[in-house]
Amino acid sequence: MTDKRMMILIAGPYRSGTGDDPQKMAENLRRLEEASYPIFKAGHVPMIGEWVALPIWHTAGGKEVGDALYDEILHPTAGRLIERCDAVLRLAGESKGADNDVRLAKERGIPVYYHLDEVPRYEG
Repeated sequence: MTDKRMMILIAGPYRSGTGDDPQKMAENLRRLEEASYPIFKAGHVPMIGEWVALPIWHTAGGKEVGDALYDEILHPTAGRLIERCDAVLRLAGESKGADNDVRLAKERGIPVYYHLDEVPRYEG
C-alpha cells in the first residue's frame, strides 16, 4: 500500500522481435496496454512511451519505422517520461528500449516492478 499516486511507465517489447511488421507491433502495444487497467485500478496513472512518441513521430512527418526521425523521437521520449514517472513496470520479453528504461529508472532511484502484483495499491 502507498499513500501516493504514482505515474508508472509500462516498459516492454514494442518493436523488438517484430521485423517491423505493423501487425506484430500493434499486438505488442496491446500487450503493453493490457497492464494499464490494473495499474489504474490500483489507483495510479499508467503511461506507455509509445502513447506519447508515436503521435509526435507521425506529426513530425515520420514515414517508416526505424527511420532517422523515429530514432530521434521514440527512445528519447521514454527517457523524458522516466524523468516524470514514479516507477516502471518492466514486462517480460526481450527489448533493448525497455532495458534502457529500467537502467534509467534505477539511475533515478525509482522502483522497478516486474509483475503487476508488485505494484502497491494507492490508499490515500
